[in-house]
Amino acid sequence: MKNKLLLILTIALSTSAIGQQTTQFSQYARNQYMVNPAAAGMYDFLDLTVGGRMQWVGFTDAPMSSYLYISAPLKKKNSYAKYNPGIRISNRGAEAPKVGTGKLKHAIGGIVIADQYGAYRQLKFNGTYALHIPLSRNINMSFGANVGISNRTFLKERAQTLNVITGVGTDPTYDAYSANANLNTLDVGAGIYLYSQELFFGVSADQLTKDLVSFGSGTANFDPQMHLRAIAGYKFQMDRDWSVTPSILVKYVKNAPVSLEGSAMVEYGNWIWFGISYRNTDAVIGMVGMTLGERFKFGYSYDFNVSRFNKNSAGGHELVLGLMFGR
Repeated sequence: MKNKLLLILTIALSTSAIGQQTTQFSQYARNQYMVNPAAAGMYDFLDLTVGGRMQWVGFTDAPMSSYLYISAPLKKKNSYAKYNPGIRISNRGAEAPKVGTGKLKHAIGGIVIADQYGAYRQLKFNGTYALHIPLSRNINMSFGANVGISNRTFLKERAQTLNVITGVGTDPTYDAYSANANLNTLDVGAGIYLYSQELFFGVSADQLTKDLVSFGSGTANFDPQMHLRAIAGYKFQMDRDWSVTPSILVKYVKNAPVSLEGSAMVEYGNWIWFGISYRNTDAVIGMVGMTLGERFKFGYSYDFNVSRFNKNSAGGHELVLGLMFGR
């Protein structure tokens, strides 16, 4: 039964626009560049981060994602906003990353994402440019764009394996596809971002050109659609050691219901954090992470399913590791 549900869901997600086609992240508030290209370079150091995600553990060939991104301002200036001296520095001199505001700056970045779910595989490669404009000493507005390529592949041998596992015979949708059909498309995204040490708000769009520029082989109908995202949050400093950051992520794609995700993160000592998030009709998420020294960051989250799949799934896991250079 578990595999039948996965097979049905895979077809629904991958052969039509009725569903999110882009990668889902639970730790979006700690990795904002992954949901908005304009967030590239908001920190005044080189940020190199790698992450992995497993969804619906317990299903055969459940969705798995991995990603790597790098972002940095092109030139670090001493006149950027300094760290807040009123916050205690913990963890043997480590301090949570602070954004840089108050000066015009240019930034670049890059993202590699690999997704696999059921009989489908997707690889994305994007390069990013962002321009950060100061509105005041403490607030910046940035504009960013991604340009790259996406490769989507249908693995017919995997589909045949799923048919054997589920006992449903040969699926007519799969029969219509060529073996190992693939599609390469130009991948363009853009975003706008407003941020300070406490506030962040942004709107972005992915897959703006859909399949306008494409090449490949086979008969699979991948049908890439434009995705819209909005993210917002505010950090409340409770006292010298404690802060709370509520945030929200809204996602929309044509012919699919709006996806809402609300989070609340608590940070202690300016280096260790934990939080909880709720993704509507999908999951309750627990998160924990820390900044280790001046160079390393770590984050882990667990998704507890609250959808109709919760009886068959052991939830989901997401692990994020990062390096910070030039702090």
